[in-house]
Amino acid sequence: MSFSTRMKEEITKNPLNRIEMQSELSAIIRYDAKIAKKEISLTFENASVARRVYKDIKELFNVSIKITVRNQKRLRIKQIYILEVKEKNKEILESLGIIKDSKKCDMKEENIESIEEKFAFIRGTFLVTGSINDPSTSGYHLEFVFTTKKDAEFICNILKKLNFESKVLKRTNRYMVYLKSAETISDIIKAFGAINSLFYFEDIRIYRDHKNMVNRLNNCEIANQEKTTEAGLKQLDIIEYLKQEDLIELLEEKTKIVLEYRVKYPESSYQELAQIITMETGYKIGKSGINHHFIKMKKLKESNEERKNGN
Repeated sequence: MSFSTRMKEEITKNPLNRIEMQSELSAIIRYDAKIAKKEISLTFENASVARRVYKDIKELFNVSIKITVRNQKRLRIKQIYILEVKEKNKEILESLGIIKDSKKCDMKEENIESIEEKFAFIRGTFLVTGSINDPSTSGYHLEFVFTTKKDAEFICNILKKLNFESKVLKRTNRYMVYLKSAETISDIIKAFGAINSLFYFEDIRIYRDHKNMVNRLNNCEIANQEKTTEAGLKQLDIIEYLKQEDLIELLEEKTKIVLEYRVKYPESSYQELAQIITMETGYKIGKSGINHHFIKMKKLKESNEERKNGN
């Protein structure tokens, strides 16, 4: 079972009051139902969602609902659930704001007044048009898919009113509203009341963030080690030059000590070199002191080169 399916099953187990029930059902029928003159038909692949819709229609409108279960054979055999309502259709659709004066009407934001209704409408929309990636197998991605741009933009605007940043993207002949921020997706899972799904999502998120942090630290450590090695090789070149030119004796004693220890420990960082020199010779020196002595060596080399070039 996919993470998306598990999350939808968890959402449908949460109780609703009548206002939430009506708003959620309005989204489900608007975006998923086939509406004919004498019939409202809904098809679901998720048994939990089918049960939720059956219960809500029954409780709100007290009508008979025909249920058909079929085996669908495509890539694999799976059951689909068809709900058919043939009573009080006009009353149901008008009550849910889907038709007015026997004509289908566009959904307007002012029709969803309270925050509670907005959340319920988005939740119902997710149950029939939404999906979410399993965070353990891919990146963070939650989406709603619609046949019209107008529906996608409407849902995008409602999400923004609820402080969920989303974008609309055209995909072949459909329109997708998607959320990619891990924090935003976590917040919307919480708002849907899918607490077990939230814990799973956050566990994966923490693991991935920790793994990324370790990788970044390792990369920094490798980069620092490469930088230290490169600096050490350059300093060894300077030391070799000073030896070949018989310039070592022109250095002061403390600089000679640093030179000697750099030859012994060519891959050590300034900090490590300072600690070794302090411990083995008693000459207390820090990173800046080490750097200061290497600057002296470099200047001696440069001045000698200038003198030779001048001659």
